[in-house]
Amino acid sequence: MSLKQKGVAHALKEEQTLSWWQLSLIGVGCTIGTGFFLGSSIAITKSGFSVCISFLLAAVGTYLVFKHLAAMTADNPDKGSFCSYARKAYGRWAGFSNGWVYWFAEMLITGSQLTAISLFTRHWFPSVPLWVFSAIYSALALLVIIIGLSSFQKTENVLAVLKTSAIFLFMILAVLVLFGILTDHKPTLHLPNKDHEWMPLGPLGLWNGLIYAFYAFGGIEVMGLMAVHLKDPKDAAKSGRVMLIILAVIYIVSIGLALLLVPVTAFNENSSPFITSLEPFHLSIFLHIFNGIFIIAGFSTLVASLYAVTTLLGTMSEHQDAPACFKQKDPSHVRWSSIILTAAGLIVSILLALFLSKHIYEHLTTAAGLTLLYTWVFILFSSKKLSKPSTRQTCEMFLALLLIGAAISGTLTEASGRPGFFISLGIIAVIAIMVLFMRKKWKQQDQTAS
Repeated sequence: MSLKQKGVAHALKEEQTLSWWQLSLIGVGCTIGTGFFLGSSIAITKSGFSVCISFLLAAVGTYLVFKHLAAMTADNPDKGSFCSYARKAYGRWAGFSNGWVYWFAEMLITGSQLTAISLFTRHWFPSVPLWVFSAIYSALALLVIIIGLSSFQKTENVLAVLKTSAIFLFMILAVLVLFGILTDHKPTLHLPNKDHEWMPLGPLGLWNGLIYAFYAFGGIEVMGLMAVHLKDPKDAAKSGRVMLIILAVIYIVSIGLALLLVPVTAFNENSSPFITSLEPFHLSIFLHIFNGIFIIAGFSTLVASLYAVTTLLGTMSEHQDAPACFKQKDPSHVRWSSIILTAAGLIVSILLALFLSKHIYEHLTTAAGLTLLYTWVFILFSSKKLSKPSTRQTCEMFLALLLIGAAISGTLTEASGRPGFFISLGIIAVIAIMVLFMRKKWKQQDQTAS
């Protein structure tokens, strides 16, 4: 081993400080956010009680994708994660396009998160425009990233516990309400006894709402990027399995309880289902507490998205898939150039909140979810290329692709989902043009090297 290789190995060793349970906690912190606390309302309005089936299907699909990502991480821990694996599997174009697709996905996610937490905050300050809150939260999130990796890990660990505790608190309150302990009388259970309560929009509603269930599980990519910091990279699969089991259980149980408290028709796309379900029972103090926690949860996932994109820019720069100015000299801190580019993306989100506030959350959420799923598809294809999957593993890949394909195609079944679908296609088209331009540059570099 050369001195340079020894130096790289020693640096990687120093960065491997996470236990598997810490990565699970970070994964929970990165995943639970407004995609669940607000986006689930969109899924409920489209799917009714069958939304629980949507979340179960999304949990299965997410687990299968992460299982293959974790296997690649265990065999070859690389801080470029899924981008590096795509490059090894299919060449430079794959690593380049995968990295930029994910960058755009995360920027859309930040726009979705910013809009959601601004909507939650405006519940207390209805006269303040959305863009004002978006600007404030953007500045605070960038500050956490600037301070460094250690602050990110500590922040996500604390917020993961807080967000999970909030969901458990809601479940306890819901059970107490259902048994009449917190009310004057035992409320009527709103069990689904008609077809329109199971599926308000029919099977197409279940199909259309699947994308929002998948979006609520978005975060496994951040775990992939963080897995390089595990003390034992082989623990990545265990971390993901524990995280997804926890999320699937609390997601389905909490949404199921919310649906029992009020009629399906009471839910709307602009309010959290947990606030909607408790409002009739005059628990105002808890509604304010939950609203505050939802803001914290959204801010947490906003920080996670910013960490992912700024870290990925540094890694892409090392592979010459991004300008050299983004290359990180210190793994625990990001370059100012990455901060500036990310801030530019946040400014675009703020402007969208200023001019398109009426439908921006649903459109951004749909586009973000779709672009994220394109990355997941590449993870599966990279795993198939780099490994020799057994028959069982091949079947798992096929099932995951089938579920992802259903979520993607479901956005075309209703007019409200189509703008997000075409936004995601536009991003793919832009990246395809970038790849065509870069191929000429790569060819020149290869000729010069030879």
